[in-house]
Amino acid sequence: MRVYLCNTMSTQKTVRQQADTVEENELRLEQDKAEQLVDALNTELANAYVLYHQLKKHHWVVEGAEFLPVHEFLEEAYEHVEDGADVIAERAQALGGVPVSGPTAQERRATVEFEGEDVYDVRTMLENDLEMYGDIIESMRNSIELAENLGDYATTEILREILVTLEEDGHHFEHYLEDDTLVLEEATK
Repeated sequence: MRVYLCNTMSTQKTVRQQADTVEENELRLEQDKAEQLVDALNTELANAYVLYHQLKKHHWVVEGAEFLPVHEFLEEAYEHVEDGADVIAERAQALGGVPVSGPTAQERRATVEFEGEDVYDVRTMLENDLEMYGDIIESMRNSIELAENLGDYATTEILREILVTLEEDGHHFEHYLEDDTLVLEEATK
C-alpha cells in the first residue's frame, strides 16, 4: 500500500512589517533618528539600483574599438554598485526599516533618472553614467552628513566606504571620456 503525502503550502499570508515603516531597532538608535536614516538609506538604495540598471544596460550594448575594456569596466562598476546597495539595504533593515526593493518603488524613491531604453553612442552613455554618479555622490554626502549629525557613526562609516568606491569609479569614467585615445578616427567614410 502506497501512501502519498500532499505538500500543501499555507495560503494564509502574514505581513510581518509593512513597507515604509520603521520599527524599534536593537541598535538603540531612537525611533525618530532611525526613521530619518531609513528614509535616507532607502533613497540611496533606490539611486543605486537606477544606476545599476543603467550600467548593466551599457555593459550589454557597448560596441566599438574599445568594446572589451569598456565592457569589463562597466561590469566591475555595476558589481560595485550592487555590493554597496546590498550593504545599504542590510543597514536599513538593521535600523528597523524595510529596504525599498521593488522596481516601481525604487523608481519612485530615486532622485536620479534612468536614461531610458534607447541605445546611445559610447561617449554619450559614459557621459550619462558620469552625470548620474555625480548626482549620487552629492546625495550620498548629504546622507553621510545626516547620519553623522544624528550620531549614527556606523551608518556614517558604511556610507563613507561606499562613497569612496563611487568616487573611484566616477573618476575612471572621467578617464574614459578624455580626448586622448589610441583609436584613430577615420578621416573620411
